[in-house]
Order: sequence, then structure tokens, then C-alpha cells
Amino acid sequence: MLLVGRKKEQMLLADCLSSPRPEFLAVYGRRRVGKTYLIRQYFNDRFSFYATGEFSEKTRNQLKLFHEQLRKYGWSSGTVPKDWLEAFSRLRDLLEQPDVYRDPSGKRIVFLDEVPWMDTARSDFRSALDYFWNSWGSAQPDLILIVCGSATSWIIEHLLDSRGGFYNRITRQIHVKPFCLNECELLCSANGLALTRPQILEVYMILGGIPYYLNLLNPRFSLPQNIQEMCFQDTSPLRYEYPRLFNSLFRNPEKHLAVIQAAASRRSGITRKELAQLPAIGNGENLTKTLSELEQCGFLRKYRSSAAEKNGLLYQIIDPFVLFSLHFLQNNQIHSWTSFNGTPAYYAWKGNAFETLCLNHVEQIKTALEIRGVETEEYAWRSRASSPGVQIDLLIDRRDNVINLCEMKCTDQPFIIDASYERQMLEKLAVFRAESKTKKAVHLTMISASGLFHNAHAGIILNEITGDDLFSSC
Repeated sequence: MLLVGRKKEQMLLADCLSSPRPEFLAVYGRRRVGKTYLIRQYFNDRFSFYATGEFSEKTRNQLKLFHEQLRKYGWSSGTVPKDWLEAFSRLRDLLEQPDVYRDPSGKRIVFLDEVPWMDTARSDFRSALDYFWNSWGSAQPDLILIVCGSATSWIIEHLLDSRGGFYNRITRQIHVKPFCLNECELLCSANGLALTRPQILEVYMILGGIPYYLNLLNPRFSLPQNIQEMCFQDTSPLRYEYPRLFNSLFRNPEKHLAVIQAAASRRSGITRKELAQLPAIGNGENLTKTLSELEQCGFLRKYRSSAAEKNGLLYQIIDPFVLFSLHFLQNNQIHSWTSFNGTPAYYAWKGNAFETLCLNHVEQIKTALEIRGVETEEYAWRSRASSPGVQIDLLIDRRDNVINLCEMKCTDQPFIIDASYERQMLEKLAVFRAESKTKKAVHLTMISASGLFHNAHAGIILNEITGDDLFSSC
């Protein structure tokens, strides 16, 4: 099958193949994002050894599955290893055999997938992997050891940020992120989907850039039919994906789900203090860890806001599928997407979802503004003094003394600025300048899915970004 996008990731994998030293590569990213597919497709399954952990299986069964893979790759012993230390000892013996399979580059490639699931409670998995690499693997210049996992927090805590045996042992890392719009368009084209760019924008607002979800789209169906079939039937593949997603990533996801639920109630984000006051969440180290894990997995973003208390930090959900699931699937708000499509409520949802899409494509927005090389900070802003309150969902605060005050509109036709909207924008600009006391130039910037209608009132907009601009390369 075709490997779409992932250009930077493929370059790093090519570097591993040409490296004169042993490579220990950690690959991580949320469930369904395409980690396993990337590794297996790039190497064309040319592994000296491959094994994967199984969700919710106990140590004995994990070892049994590992043993079956050893036999598949040429190990002759008929007994299951008694622990992970013995399992990795057998793997070393297998890899030292003169007839062990090698990639055409001459490398011995070992791929251990879903390693967080192998690391069951009270097992010796981590110490055995540590010993395997430090006592032998790190001295094998033709070895590439790839470990992969959807539980991003496990990879970061136990491998990347380890202060124990894995400290500074990971030679390379790949954080596999959801596709950007450009990659979504490439995948849709490769799958024979005749979707327009406005339709791909809508697909992203619902599914995010998750390749597994995108691959479920049926070329024979319209977009509303596809969403109905994928999400709103009892047997739909994504109908119950939301709880499965968190159960597969976190061993005790209750607090994570409570944080997500609370954050979803505030479009512009929620403070840690507000989260800590909720009985289902509480304060302390557990909340710190939960927020960090959700941020590492790409569900939340943490950003500065001058309107927030103390350290000015807000936590905001930026995963489109999580927001879609909470809004439509978890509370059974609607039962037919085809009937909901085109209603006033549909367009209200679409406007909010487009803002989330823009937050996930700030680099593309910066490219359109021709400031990709400029250091920036992105945040939302809310007035403390004005009545009615003024809220700005995206400010791009630039190191070159400019702030882009962004308005985001998702309309089927070019957005029309009338006299009333012009006054509203100028008042918003005046309030922001007065309360923020900024000395930077403030550029009114319109990000519109269908562009901007150029009339007498459009002159207040200094920068115009269209839906097409959001499809620039990642």
C-alpha cells in the first residue's frame, strides 16, 4: 500500500538505515494515528524480529505471544520464557545466529510494537529491555531497535525522560502526529475519494487527521452518508471509539475523562484552578500528571492567556474527533447526521469546529502570512473590563512587533463584512489595544474557509487567509 505523507519521518528512518552506529528509536503517538503502519510500510516488514503487545493481557500471555514470534523467526525452543529477562536473552541468541534475516541495507531490525502493553504490573519488562540494550544492543553497529506505543505518556516517562537505565539511550525519536490538511487531501486522493477541499475541511472537523478514521470513508457514499455510517449506527466502527480511545491509552482513565469533559465545557479553555475544584478531578500531583499526559497525547493544548489567573495558563481541547464525540456521540444529541446536515445547529457547530481546525494549522497560517521563520506565541484573549465582553479566539503575537488578531469564519460563500460587523471589529480592536496596552502593531486578519467578499467594508482586514491556504504542506 501507498505510504502517504510523513516525509520528515521517512527521512529519519532513512538516516537509521545509513547510520554506522546502533540505533534505538522510540516511536509514539495517539491510537490510530498510523505508527505501526509507518514502520511496517517503510521497512516493508523486513524485520529480523517483530512482536507486539496485546491490550489487557497478563504477563504470562504477553510472554507466550512473544515466544510464538521467536519461533516464527527461527527460535527452536518449545518452552515459554519464565520472565522477560529470559525472553530477551533468547532474542539476543536469535539475532546472533549467522543466518538471521537482515534488511538489504545489512541491518538487523527489531520492531517491538505496543511496548506499554508488554509492561504489565509487577513484570520485569523494563529492566529486561534495559539490560538487553545496555549489555548487548548498544554495542551492535548493525542493530536498529524500534519500540513503539500508543500510550505516549509511558514512552515519554519510561524511555525519553528516564533517569534510570534508559537515560540518554534513545538515539532517535518520532512523534507521529495526526495528518495536516495537505496529507488528508493526499490520502483521500489515494483512496479514490472525490472530495472537494471544503468537504475535506469538514472531514477534518469531524475525524481530525487520523489516518485510520480517514481510511473508513467509502468512495461510493456522499460525505453525510459516510459520517452517518461511520458514527451513528449501533454497529458503526466509530460509534464507541471515544471510550475505547482513552481506555487503550491510560490504565485508569477516569480522571482523564473528567478533565476532558470539564475542558469541553469551555471553548477557549479552562484553568487548572477551575479543574482542581471539581470533585471528580481534585488537585495535586495526580492532576499535574493527568494534564501532562493529555497534552502529550495531543488532546489538550496549554497556552498563555493574559485573562487567566496567576500563571495565565489555560487548557483547551484541540482534538477534533474528541470534540465531535462529546458533542454528538456521547450524549446521543442527534441520531441522523444526514438529517442534521444543513440545519442552523449544524452551521453553528461548523463555525466552532473550524476554529479548532485553525488552531491545528497555525504553521500553515504563518506560511500564508509569510512569517514562518518568525518566532511567535499563539493564545486567546478575553476582556476583563468591557461590556459586553470581548473575546478573541486566536492572537498570533510575533517577535517582529506585530500581533495578528484573527477572525475565523466557516461559510459556504465568501464571507461578507457589512457595516455592523466592521463596527464590531473596530470596537474589538480598540478594546484589545486599551486593555492589553500593547505597543505592537495589530493587524486584523480574516481566516475564512471560502475567502472574503471584497466590498467597501473589507478594507479593515489587512491579511486574508483562505481555506486553500490551510492546505499548504506540513
